Amino acid sequence: MGERRYRSASGAPVALRRRQHSASCRELAVRCPRLQLRSLSAVTSAVWLAAYGLFVLSENSMVLSAAIFITLFGLIIYLHFVKVDQESLLVIGSLGIQVTSSYASGRESTTFIEMGQVKDVVINEAIHMQKVIYYLCILLQDPGDPQGVSEVVPLFQSSKPRLDCLIEVYKSCQEILEQRKTAPQSSGIK
Repeated sequence: MGERRYRSASGAPVALRRRQHSASCRELAVRCPRLQLRSLSAVTSAVWLAAYGLFVLSENSMVLSAAIFITLFGLIIYLHFVKVDQESLLVIGSLGIQVTSSYASGRESTTFIEMGQVKDVVINEAIHMQKVIYYLCILLQDPGDPQGVSEVVPLFQSSKPRLDCLIEVYKSCQEILEQRKTAPQSSGIK
């Protein structure tokens, strides 16, 4: 269906890609900006310059070795566990919702929620640092109380798209959830 550009809560550019695989299957992916080589090299240079300054003062070569090791180790940890390139939501009306986070290192983290557990998909708001931040979340149905909610699963936690992007994702999810709600009623009439 194409890609549209939006902004995150922090003002960074994000892109929403929508794909419709079938009438009851949609994939919505929010892509974050890639890691900038300029910022990476600035941080690395600052750490290594500080280490070189300590080396000059202490005349201990272990300081330089430790700085290089810490920088490389920190970069690997950051790319593998922190920096998310893309967060996607695959909504399949008859099956469930798959939430995937793709990290800068290539690692992916996937969670699947069965459609029987999904009570609703809503846009919620939170106050953070004197700002109102909107986020999309899945409400999971409480097995003991059909009217209750057992858990709230927030979506797009890393990219944090603004409200205009969340509304588009919300509408797309609601279309599929509505199909699911009306499908059993129409099949029972036949």
